[in-house]
Amino acid sequence: MTTSLSRDAAASDLAARLLEGDRLALSRLMSAVETGRDDARRQLRCLFHKTGRAHVVGVTGPPGSGKSTLTTRLALEYRAREKTVGIVAVDPTSPYSGGAILGDRVRMMELHSDPDVFVRSMATRGVMGGLARSTLDVVLLLDAFGKDVVLLETVGVGQDEVEIARAADTIMVVGVPNLGDDIQAIKAGILEIADVLVVNKADLLGADRLVADLRAMLQLGASPRGSWSPPIVRTVATEGVGVSELVDRLGEHRTYLESTGVWHARRVESARRQVRAIVEDRVQRRFERAAANEVWQARFEAIASRDDDPYSVADEVLKEVSSNG
Repeated sequence: MTTSLSRDAAASDLAARLLEGDRLALSRLMSAVETGRDDARRQLRCLFHKTGRAHVVGVTGPPGSGKSTLTTRLALEYRAREKTVGIVAVDPTSPYSGGAILGDRVRMMELHSDPDVFVRSMATRGVMGGLARSTLDVVLLLDAFGKDVVLLETVGVGQDEVEIARAADTIMVVGVPNLGDDIQAIKAGILEIADVLVVNKADLLGADRLVADLRAMLQLGASPRGSWSPPIVRTVATEGVGVSELVDRLGEHRTYLESTGVWHARRVESARRQVRAIVEDRVQRRFERAAANEVWQARFEAIASRDDDPYSVADEVLKEVSSNG
């Protein structure tokens, strides 16, 4: 009990320091969130009312499209406009440590000396949607910390990566020419969630064709993004070309969201998805604890030998997980 109380007090102190601008407190709370500590969840409840101001921009697209370089350039452009920036870079999960294979120490190095930029690398932890559940909480912490813009760069797993829609206000889909079938590489699943389309490496041959193909696809049917028509922006991230225009388009989309009421509607839907994700995460954690019990292991073996069925066992697991909440 003493350990639990002392941990709660420490977490409460971290939350207070975070609101005062303490970067170390922010980092420690992020670590607590990633490990799923109960005291971190309680602090998130307290901090939630301090959030909602940041513009959360999702950066997604196929591997090799230059998302990391473009994210770095975006951060530099926002800083030139005196905006504070948080970056959450979601990387593949290491099969050995469970952490991010690529770290923020080897990317975005030119941002580290700026105290108004905070970069955090996170692992997907095997989540097919490209986002670990705790990613949403890390974004929340950066919002509470006072960042004007939070850039959420995802791992780039292709069309399964639509989970970013529940985390971001504005979704930027990045493509590049010469990936084989360029449109096929970015269309199904993630093209539909795009608020802004970016053709990166636009100095390469094939860029004009990709832009033309994207425009043709946008003209097919009603836009799932309401009355907003996603602009197509050409960039060469390695040289910073087109980045200023891209920031302008992202700002225009935020203005559109706020002026039409779509901002609130999206956040209502985001809230629904986030609550569902929290429920799923807690049920999964309780299931894993219960499944380690020898009694349940025997039941699983009975299913394998066809002496029991998974449907009945699942009903019993749900009852136990609910009663132990």
